[in-house]
Amino acid sequence: MNRRSLLIGAGAMGGAAVLGLSGQPLRAATPQPGGTLRLGIGSFDSGETLDPQVNETKFMQNLQWQIRNNLIEIGAGGVLVPELATSWESNDDLTVWVFKLRQGVEFHNGKTMDADDVVFSINLHRGPDTISQTKSLVAVIKDVQATAPDEVTITLNEPNAGFPPVMALTTMVIVPKDDMNFDAGIGTGGYILETYEPGIKSIVRKNPNYWKSDRAHFDEIEMLAIRDVNARTTALQTGQIDVMNSVDPTTANLMAVMPGVDLVQTQGKVHYCFSMMTTDPLFQDVRVRKAMKLAIDRQDMVDKILNGYGSIANDQPISNAYRYHNPDLPQHSYDPEQAKSLLKEAGAEGLTTTLHASNTPFTGAVEAAQLFAEHAAQAGVTINVAREPEDGYWSNIWGKKPFFASRWSGRANEDLMLSLAYSKEALGGYNATNWDNEAFNTALIAARSEKDDAKRRELYNECQRILSDEGGLIAPVWADFLDAKASKVGTPEEISGDWDLDGNRCGERWWFNA
Repeated sequence: MNRRSLLIGAGAMGGAAVLGLSGQPLRAATPQPGGTLRLGIGSFDSGETLDPQVNETKFMQNLQWQIRNNLIEIGAGGVLVPELATSWESNDDLTVWVFKLRQGVEFHNGKTMDADDVVFSINLHRGPDTISQTKSLVAVIKDVQATAPDEVTITLNEPNAGFPPVMALTTMVIVPKDDMNFDAGIGTGGYILETYEPGIKSIVRKNPNYWKSDRAHFDEIEMLAIRDVNARTTALQTGQIDVMNSVDPTTANLMAVMPGVDLVQTQGKVHYCFSMMTTDPLFQDVRVRKAMKLAIDRQDMVDKILNGYGSIANDQPISNAYRYHNPDLPQHSYDPEQAKSLLKEAGAEGLTTTLHASNTPFTGAVEAAQLFAEHAAQAGVTINVAREPEDGYWSNIWGKKPFFASRWSGRANEDLMLSLAYSKEALGGYNATNWDNEAFNTALIAARSEKDDAKRRELYNECQRILSDEGGLIAPVWADFLDAKASKVGTPEEISGDWDLDGNRCGERWWFNA
């Protein structure tokens, strides 16, 4: 099992603040063409490829969206924006979705994109032989057909009001029919692949025939794989790169006042977390899981790990950036005595466990694990922190060990987030806690087909309550995205909060100021 691209595709309702030397928001300049953008990216893997089925890291997500497009794009504020599809609509019972395709779009090899390419690209993620990270989400597809050269019809096994955002996931980029040479990088995107060295760098050049006239402003983009956050920061300060992702929250205040550097702070759906494998003997008892949730001091995490760039979360992934956020859930708070009582009741008094962590899931994850160990000690819980190698964390640790550090960046809607990570259908995939709850699964399926908005809200609220109370997710904090850029780099006034770096599409959306 591979990790979701840490990253597969999302959407957020949050806002963004771009702060410069004075700490005041900077207004966007008029987009200017030209120049070479140099990106320093901290999340990458030396073994990854350009196969759309397995987008593992932020490096790969940025690269895929430099060279390829989806049917649908997630814009600022989580809005669904037509991309290679110009429109989509369903039948009355939400089981058939028809996508109208943009005409005259060319792949980098000169081939004109049509419905057959879209059908091929979707089918990469279906069937017994797929290695796709999103196979659990497309399992709802019963059939996909090219019903006209510019039309694709997707028939589902069951009603699903939230299906279209699946087409915006990073894995669901469109590639030419029957072309399995994915590492050639052929797509319809704003840039053409020149060089890709996994775990080292990539270089793309501007596509002169790009169908979006208002995007892809740079002549060239060079991405550098720079794991260490201090090395990325130094590279930005010294002009070796123009943009970096994942600023260390503990030094973000200093970054905001560096001459010629802007801090890009975006509120979204990202939550830092620690995951318990609910099928492991240590965490099978819901009382043990509840005790662990009460054994963490959330405000201390916000203060010391996020340096205030975030807020307290409540062990479920649907924040107030989502439409159907449940505001009435009782907040889990630090209560070592109650945690002790629950452990004693479960016959697990004096619990000892190992928490596996590296700074790959989020900057400061190891320090957060160590802080959690300090908190839990007051409840009689011994947490031994095992610092794991950065490279290969998602494939070797995440979802493999009984207790591990993680992070989710959210998804475009409630159904995608809850289905991908916590549903029965995602077991063996991204459901890394192996949690299988009948009441949760029943409510989730019912929400997909519910047309009444109030009733759908009730169902999603119930899903959040069950997961918060009984799931294997310990999500103590919501974290703001923190990136940084040279002041000469221009950005739109509205920045996407679905991922960092403007939804990991900064290569297409940003520019150099004149």
